[in-house]
Amino acid sequence: MNYETLVYTKKDDVVIVALNRPDVHNAMNEKLMNELTRCFQQISHDDSVTAVILTGNGKSFCAGADLTWMKRMVNFSKEENKNDSHLLLDMYETIFSCPKPVIGRINGHAFGGGIGLLAVCDITITVPDMKFAFSEVKLGILPAVISTFVASRMKPADMRRLFITGERFDSATANEIGLIDLVVPSEKLDDTVHACIEQVHSSGPHAIKEIKHLIENLIKMDVEKYKELTVEKISEIRVSQEGQEGIAAFLEKRKPNWKR
Repeated sequence: MNYETLVYTKKDDVVIVALNRPDVHNAMNEKLMNELTRCFQQISHDDSVTAVILTGNGKSFCAGADLTWMKRMVNFSKEENKNDSHLLLDMYETIFSCPKPVIGRINGHAFGGGIGLLAVCDITITVPDMKFAFSEVKLGILPAVISTFVASRMKPADMRRLFITGERFDSATANEIGLIDLVVPSEKLDDTVHACIEQVHSSGPHAIKEIKHLIENLIKMDVEKYKELTVEKISEIRVSQEGQEGIAAFLEKRKPNWKR
């Protein structure tokens, strides 16, 4: 897979997708959004991939919108802005809905739309003293498209405060409010990511896919319909090949056939 704005690396069954515009702090433009969408669409349908690591090359994870792209948007009509925003939404939705576990290796600062990228990851890991901000309000705009995905991690009260003030906050605060799952010393970042991958390898791959689908439906469906879906899904999984193998392995005190 060849990309202009990404570096795609595959080692065994794990893919690393690195944003690769370090000269502009991995800021997002149309090319990067299109390539990320295409990349995760392909990963979603690749049965040889078990897990994905999303990270950035250089000092930043993602600085949000690219300035050149923003200059062009100034002259966009409302319809052109809607099309542009759908491009952004499709990118987030594709990553969020990826059936593989997506681990955010947050190597540097993240602002604006860059926080949207970490919000769509299943597990987020960073190092101390990184800086984050929903900086859109400082430009007189709002973090609209990312808000759906940020809301899956943050309480509305925290969203209101940080969306309105646009203030910068650090790794510890990001961890406290739910944007970041783990904050580890920089020298332990890769070891911690690797430990997460090992946990994924010990989990049923079909079960992981169904868990992600189930949680996505929890967000979208009303409570009563969701309750019925949970009954249906657990019934399906228990009689599936993977479910039968997992239960049998537990009862027989052995490793299931997917575990290394």
